[in-house]
Amino acid sequence: MSTDWSDEILISNLADEPELSDELSDVHARLEGLEATQTPDVVLNLAAVTHLNSSNIAQLLRLRTVLQQRERRLALCSVANPVWSTMLLTGLDKVFNFAPDPATALASLQMDRE
Repeated sequence: MSTDWSDEILISNLADEPELSDELSDVHARLEGLEATQTPDVVLNLAAVTHLNSSNIAQLLRLRTVLQQRERRLALCSVANPVWSTMLLTGLDKVFNFAPDPATALASLQMDRE
């Protein structure tokens, strides 16, 4: 479920599959429906996610691409050990920005804007 934290930050608390794919698609569709100047930074809370499949990884990479093209940031937070293992094995730990929890992710994004 996505929540507007502010005009500049969107937080999405993701669930495990089968909802995960739909939720990532919803975030992507929401961003695509905005003008580049209206696009917020995005925090994806993965606390409830226990597994990522190749489709989920592709969705995350597409979100990252859209946000980079619009000069916005993506932060992944509360990553469980099995998901973190997937990130390490695929090298995505070097691609995405991570935070231990939503509050830290928000603080990091807000401080970087100043």
